[in-house]
Amino acid sequence: MTFHDRVDPESWAVLDAASAHLPADLWAASPVARRQASDALLAAMTAHVPPTETVTWHDQAVPGLPGEPDVPIRIYRPRGADAGRPGVLLIHGGGMWGGSIAHEHLRAVSLADDLNAVVVSVEYRLAPEHPHPAPVRDCSGALTWMASNTDALGVDPSRLVVIGGSAGGGLALGVALMARDQGGPRLHYVMALYPMIDDRSETASAREFDHLGAIWDYTRNVEAWAWYLGGQRADAYAAPARAEQLTGLPPVFIDVGELDVFRDEDVAFALRLMQAGVPTELHVYPGAFHASEFVAPDADLSRRISRTRLEALRRALRPTAAVGLSGDAAHEPSPLSVPAAR
Repeated sequence: MTFHDRVDPESWAVLDAASAHLPADLWAASPVARRQASDALLAAMTAHVPPTETVTWHDQAVPGLPGEPDVPIRIYRPRGADAGRPGVLLIHGGGMWGGSIAHEHLRAVSLADDLNAVVVSVEYRLAPEHPHPAPVRDCSGALTWMASNTDALGVDPSRLVVIGGSAGGGLALGVALMARDQGGPRLHYVMALYPMIDDRSETASAREFDHLGAIWDYTRNVEAWAWYLGGQRADAYAAPARAEQLTGLPPVFIDVGELDVFRDEDVAFALRLMQAGVPTELHVYPGAFHASEFVAPDADLSRRISRTRLEALRRALRPTAAVGLSGDAAHEPSPLSVPAAR
């Protein structure tokens, strides 16, 4: 059975149509040129999205960790938000070399609206100009600032969560490990969506999914890791799959597509979390490729993925509920309710 035969048909149809709008030489271009092409495509995709009336936002820069530069962030608040809201640190994807706050804007708005939460979206430095540990330290700096300013933000310090997709998912787990090891903020929950966590790229799924056109695959992943590490050996904060000890982490949610290059490393990591006694929720979606719910948000599969994520977040962020109890969803979420990116 071919890769095409295994993909959700609705998602494939949208991917096939969208691929026609990508520059033919995109993957041969430099990281800077790729960012520019990605930004142009995003602008075209969101040109007709109406403004929201339920969430406000503004940009600012906050202090980074000691010895690091200030970190640009964007803060989203539901209109009329009072104190005691959940606090969400949102980390964009992009293979460690791309992506931005702008790429996560619609997701951040949806998270703030759906969860009645204050969302801090972080603009971390990118490889190859800024290899590891710059990105994870920027994200950790934003989390540290957020935890130190919960009163001003109107955030409940006991309900701090980190969410990221792909590269952002790997950074979310790296931030959680760094917070645990270095006495950082106490996290309530981590949501890592098809996280990029293993620089070795030795699993069966890593090797199987290659030469996939517009889809993130083995060749692009190996290239991205080389740029991100800049010749260094990966540590656990760069590649969380290398962490030797996983005890002491907050509850973790991981999902990944059956046809994702990251499938096996994510499943293996989730199993290790469970074995370490970390409450872990894992979902593997048949027919889903990397970031398929972002590519085809209206597909039935995408809506199921997004609904499952939102329900998990509502359970986790309910002030008096334990993580893992059954919850209810007030409405079916937009597939943009949670972040998705390469």
